[in-house]
Amino acid sequence: MKTSARWFSPRVQREVTMVRWGTFGQPVLIFPTAGGDAEEIERFLMLKVLAPLVDAGKIKVYSCDSVAGQAMVQQEGSAHHRQWVLNQFHQYVRHEVVPAIRKDCNSESIEVISAGASIGAFHAAAVLCRFPDVFKQAIAMSGTFDIRRFMSSDQFGDEFWVSSPLHFVPTLNGPHLEKLRTRFVLMPSGEGKAEDISESWALARVLGAKGIPNRVDSWGPQTPHDWMTWRDMLPKYLTQLLG
Repeated sequence: MKTSARWFSPRVQREVTMVRWGTFGQPVLIFPTAGGDAEEIERFLMLKVLAPLVDAGKIKVYSCDSVAGQAMVQQEGSAHHRQWVLNQFHQYVRHEVVPAIRKDCNSESIEVISAGASIGAFHAAAVLCRFPDVFKQAIAMSGTFDIRRFMSSDQFGDEFWVSSPLHFVPTLNGPHLEKLRTRFVLMPSGEGKAEDISESWALARVLGAKGIPNRVDSWGPQTPHDWMTWRDMLPKYLTQLLG
């Protein structure tokens, strides 16, 4: 079963779309790549390979427009504006998307698995690190984790630093860090065409230094940065995480 909703988000100051596939099961929020929309994962056949888990009631899949990615791809406004959008996008996920998921699941406390590839992997890891009170695991495939180069600027403000786990995780302590240490970030990556597994290792070092459980899986030099890779990865790892 597929349903969609659209509303005006006061946080990102634009119309946003959220789509759900499935009826029962663990909620999984999949972020689009780059500037993709909420239905990108369906067009690229991710829902086809996830169908056995969806049909068995193991997972409910959700996706939302990549508002921050769209701003970066389209070079929307100034660099400061794009950094503002990035932070506000994560706030929108926490305070609009997650409540919508919980309402849909008839649970005020259900925890969410985040997932995504490329820039989507960045968001999957970032929201777990920022909001470990609601996200419990992240599957960050072929991650692009240092996104400074997409800002077309050498000037970065607080709204960027609080959104980038490579940069804010080293500053964490107290209850936030203690909660994050009960979570898990999985970073599978190929080492073939257009892949850069060093980005995953860089984030792994940052997480590991803070005692945050994580793992990098290499899929080898024959595995490219492409949807066929991610369609192999995501069902495999969701099945593992679901036990």
